[in-house]
Amino acid sequence: MSTQEAPVQKPRAVTPPLHSPGSPRSPESLQPPASKQRTRSPSPMREFLIPSPLPTRRNRTHSATARAAEGPVFTGVCKYFSRSKGHGFITPSDGGNDIFVHISDIEGEYVPVEGDELSYKVCSIPPKYEKVQAVEVTITHLKAGTKHETWGGHVVSS
Repeated sequence: MSTQEAPVQKPRAVTPPLHSPGSPRSPESLQPPASKQRTRSPSPMREFLIPSPLPTRRNRTHSATARAAEGPVFTGVCKYFSRSKGHGFITPSDGGNDIFVHISDIEGEYVPVEGDELSYKVCSIPPKYEKVQAVEVTITHLKAGTKHETWGGHVVSS
């Protein structure tokens, strides 16, 4: 018989898990405390949004506003206006191409509808300043037999 003995294996010392005061011990502790409100961070795409090339009343320069104010007053008929989209088009009384109008340039309490007679001034729009848009737009005559909406949402029939 052999007198070889199996080597005795000593039990390995197991290192206890380290728990710092801030480390989670259970899945329940992974939840944020109920008393703290999380503030939302700004959208990462915010810096990459392309600004609109159309100058609205808010971002039109003072000099462009002054030039438009000094210009002549034109008349036309509302061809189309969408309150939800925020723009529309005017057909000039003297003919020519339709003129763009932005919602911020509408004066008065009514939303223009197709067929309303309008008065307006024009302002050239970038980048080449070859096209124009209507500014200081006022409704001179409401189209008869149509329902008009105020900016507050009330419907008035004319």
